[in-house]
Amino acid sequence: MSRQYHVAIVGATGAVGVEMLDVLERRKFPVSKLTLLASPRSAGRTLKFRGEDVPVQALGPDSFAGVEIALFSAGGGISKEYAPLAVKAGAVVIDNSSAFRMDDDVPLVVPEINGADVKNHGGIIANPNCTTAITLMGLYPLHKKFRVKRVFATSYQAVSGAGAQALEELRAQVSAIEAGAKPEVKVFAHQIAFNVIPQVDVFVDNGYTKEEMKMQGEGRRIMHLPMLRASVTCVRVPVYRAHSIAVSAEFERPVNVAEARQAIEAFPGVRVVDVPAEKKYPMPLHVAGKDDCEVGRLRLDCAMDNGLAFWVCGDQLLKGAALNAVQIAELV
Repeated sequence: MSRQYHVAIVGATGAVGVEMLDVLERRKFPVSKLTLLASPRSAGRTLKFRGEDVPVQALGPDSFAGVEIALFSAGGGISKEYAPLAVKAGAVVIDNSSAFRMDDDVPLVVPEINGADVKNHGGIIANPNCTTAITLMGLYPLHKKFRVKRVFATSYQAVSGAGAQALEELRAQVSAIEAGAKPEVKVFAHQIAFNVIPQVDVFVDNGYTKEEMKMQGEGRRIMHLPMLRASVTCVRVPVYRAHSIAVSAEFERPVNVAEARQAIEAFPGVRVVDVPAEKKYPMPLHVAGKDDCEVGRLRLDCAMDNGLAFWVCGDQLLKGAALNAVQIAELV
């Protein structure tokens, strides 16, 4: 009989936590016992796992007794406070927040790209930023073929990336506008319905946002490419689920589209959808709920030498979060 594990999900009632539960079941992860942890206000709720109701418990210092794998998705503050406690109790923590991503002694992992880094963990493994993970699923196979030097990218990020309340805000604003009422703005700085907001996360000293700088910082760690340069603009768009990124990348070696397409097609976890004449290209509507990312609009970049432009879409709750975390757990 194969080994079974006591698994905990921290932030189990959140958007990513619910997806983690589904991915564990769908991928038949060997769970012997499941502990669902959330804030006290969610305690007492139940969530379905393998046809059974599992109660949600209030997260506390003693929540990790016997836990072997702890999937965290409850924000950086919770991770910083409770992940060390989970490790001390004997668990391997896979953390979905930004709390540990840039720590030198914490592996930052996309399994298809740098899965071998998992073996260097000291109890905590970090899950990357969702936009970064989806972008790299398209970029890394091209990097292996042509060696990437720098990247220019613009993201088109779904509201669910900002949590369940953001999702509800878009729905409520659309309904209000259709009814002729004034839409209420709470989660975002501006109305998101029928609008785009060129800010995701807070601004830093160089004029970029923290979200925009993650692609360079995290991309360097994941791809083991300390000289990577990335100029990114992150935009929130009125899409419920799945992020899209327009990328122009410059490479060291001469590039061609046919070889680029072959490199992506051969890479696990990503599909090429690229028949412009038939209006076939990746769209968030089509990748929502799917494990694989999709790449299309592949073309030579006409503004730089050895440049390729492409468009990549992926479900940020899956490859950008829950799926990637469970894949890391599978490696562990």
